[in-house]
Amino acid sequence: MERDLRWKKLSSEYVFRDRWLQLRADSCEFPDGRIIEPYYTVELPDWCNSIIVTQEERIILVRQYRYPVDQTTFELPGGVIEKNEQPIDAAKREMEEETGYTSDEIEFLLQVAPNPAINNNTAYFFLARNAYPIANSKNMDEYEDIDVVSFSKEEIWQMLKENKIQHGVQVGPLYEALVKLGWLQFT
Repeated sequence: MERDLRWKKLSSEYVFRDRWLQLRADSCEFPDGRIIEPYYTVELPDWCNSIIVTQEERIILVRQYRYPVDQTTFELPGGVIEKNEQPIDAAKREMEEETGYTSDEIEFLLQVAPNPAINNNTAYFFLARNAYPIANSKNMDEYEDIDVVSFSKEEIWQMLKENKIQHGVQVGPLYEALVKLGWLQFT
């Protein structure tokens, strides 16, 4: 029988609230009675990302500047899941808004907790096969400044080996997609 490791929340107080994040300070009790306070939790919205594979078997990424790390990065297209929006619908919307591509073959790949030690959100990943450009191209958010780029499976594999995809939460799902596509096999 496994031990119950769940903590009991004794009190909770928001110390910061903004549009995209809230910071909460809780007082928590361990199963053995020890108290930890404050225990900070960063509340963030759930988000989705898509591994977009074109009809020509190219993977679509977005290239953008990320201020916190002062780097221009290659990332999977995606964004915040709006209130009452299903993750798959958000993935399709974000794919179309950021890249100008769509697909009739979008499937759920996996979901992860991006940083369960301090964040409370979930990231959902989808695989979009046979993607094609649509007439109404990109429709980005006001503060997005991205380039849409495409890579062959060999180029993506090389980028992964050379650590050129820096978004840590996206690397595992990208490998999972490569396995599902049959582009990465284990011997």
